[in-house]
Order: sequence, then structure tokens, then C-alpha cells
Amino acid sequence: MPRTRIQSDREEMTPEPHIEEVVPSAALPKGEVELHGENLGPTPTGPPVVVLGTHHAMVVMSRPGRIAFRVPDNVTSGLVEVRTPTGVSNGAQLNIARELSSGLHPVTSPAVSRSGMIYATISGQRGKQTPVSVVRVSPDGRGTPFVTGILNATGLAFSPDGDLFVTSRAEGNVYRIDGAGESTLYSEGMGVATGAVFDAQGNLFVGDRSGTIFKIDRDRKIFVYATLEPSVSAYHLAFGPHGDLFVTGPTTSSFDSVYKIDSHGSVSTFYRGLGRPQGLAFDIDGNLYVAASLAGKRGIVKITPDAQASLEVAGPGLVGLAFAPGRSAVLATTGAVHHLSWGVQGAPLVPE
Repeated sequence: MPRTRIQSDREEMTPEPHIEEVVPSAALPKGEVELHGENLGPTPTGPPVVVLGTHHAMVVMSRPGRIAFRVPDNVTSGLVEVRTPTGVSNGAQLNIARELSSGLHPVTSPAVSRSGMIYATISGQRGKQTPVSVVRVSPDGRGTPFVTGILNATGLAFSPDGDLFVTSRAEGNVYRIDGAGESTLYSEGMGVATGAVFDAQGNLFVGDRSGTIFKIDRDRKIFVYATLEPSVSAYHLAFGPHGDLFVTGPTTSSFDSVYKIDSHGSVSTFYRGLGRPQGLAFDIDGNLYVAASLAGKRGIVKITPDAQASLEVAGPGLVGLAFAPGRSAVLATTGAVHHLSWGVQGAPLVPE
């Protein structure tokens, strides 16, 4: 007598997947994102599928309460959902950065003017001149050559007067750029000049990656402001809300620090535990954002004033960021700049 298969209570009661949180909630293509929730993992009858719009993402880890996937190329911000043989989850918002301009070579953060124009470098290999040193990119992604003739253009900074300054890590020089893109020598002898930033008084600070932070006052007098452990690539500088200078500089360690330098040049460790920390910027609430790896995941790391860190944007190859008008940010990778509608208000773009 044939047997009748009786469906188990477990099969009958298997619930649909449900997403409770997207971590982080923003990413670049190829960034690794996690979904937290319930019933996300594989079922007895099949694996889960992650869908962004019409694109299927590569699942790299699957558990009932957590699933990780890699953001596919050519996707835009929208809803992400999990599909399993038992059903389809709710949709959860994921913000995807949009590429603005490629063919670049930033080695630190871009610079954004008060009007929202974006400036990024084509830095090139050390000692080799590139046809264009700095590119100007409009908010809608139109890129035009802006500065030529600077060897290995590296750090970018706006002065309180709105002038753009560029460092050359090959020459150890700093150049002032006028509105037409013409450069004039501002200072020299800065060693391997990498990061640059102005304070509200118009003093320029330049990081020589061999171990020195220089201060150049308005009269162009040069002072040694602080000394740090040498970096294998570059120093990256930003001023915090209380006038302290924050510096990153990757070393051979995989557990690097963000340093804080007070107005007297005294150095302390603000946060330790990042992998290859590079460009950095502050939001209006005093949170610091750093292009770095946290717990092995690359992206933009947020560090609160009390030194609590979390990954806020997932993405490979990030070297820096700058906040832009309209609660958005410009993210720089090793070959392009991207725009992210983020909902985070940056600190003033240029010191007031």
C-alpha cells in the first residue's frame, strides 16, 4: 500500500525572511554589507538570494540571523531584499555611492569648494609627471583639467580666503592655485609633503610623511609643529571642532592610530585599532570619519567624540572623503571620486 508523505510542522511553519537592519547602510559597488534579521539563512530546500533592484548580489556568508553580500556593479540606491524558498523579505534601504569621475589617482581626500566644485588629483607614480595634476569635477560629474605641472600632486586644502593649495610629495613644495588653475610656489622644504589643512587663522599645516607636521603661518614662516612615527604612504590631516589637529598615517602595523595634536603641539592617541587609516573629515556634531579598515572590513569608519568606532560606508580602495553641500559626501578611491547622498551634515567646508 503506497505511503502518503505528511508535511512536517516545521515545513508548514517555516516563516518568511525578515530584515531588521542593514550594516552599514551605505556602500560603494563591491563593498561588503550585512543584513541582520530573522530566517535569512539557508533553508532545507535552498540557499538565500539577495536582490538589489534587478541585480542579484554575491552572498559571501549566510546564517539565520545574518547574511553578508557584496554590492554588485551598476546598481543605484534602493531597496535590498532576501529571497528564500519560503518567501521574500521586506525591503530595506541601502544607499549606494554614484561614481562622478574616473581615470584619476587620488592618494588622499578630495577638496570641495563652498560652491560644491570637487577637486581631485592625478598623482601618478613617484617622480613621474602626469599630463594633468588636479582635475575639477562639477557636482553632476563633469570633469575638466584644472592644474598642470605639479609633480606628484598629493594633498589638497582650501584656505579661509577660498584659495586652493596643493602639495607635491616629490618636490616637498606647496603651491597656491588661482581661479584659472595657475600655480605659484607658496612654500618649499616640506620633505615628503603629503596631507595639508588650514586652521581658522589661516595657518597652513603640512604633513611630511617621514615624521614631521609643519606649520606655515601667514607670513610663510615655517615651524615644526609636531613629530610622529613615519608613515609608509602619507599623512592625512583635519581639524576637529575644538581646534585640535587630527592626523592619520598608515604604518607597517595593521592596528594603526588616529593622533590628536593640541594647540601646543602635544601628541596623544585619540583612537587605536584601524587598518591603513587615510583621509579624514568631521561632521557638524564632532564625529570623525576616516577611510580605513575596521575589524578587517574596508570603508568609511565613524569615530564618535568618545572614541567609539563603527563602519558607516562599505567599499574597497577608499583613500579619503570630503563633505559636500546638501548632506552628502564625496568619496575618493584610488581611481575615482564618488558622490554619496548620506544624510550627514559636514563641518564647514572651509574654516570660517
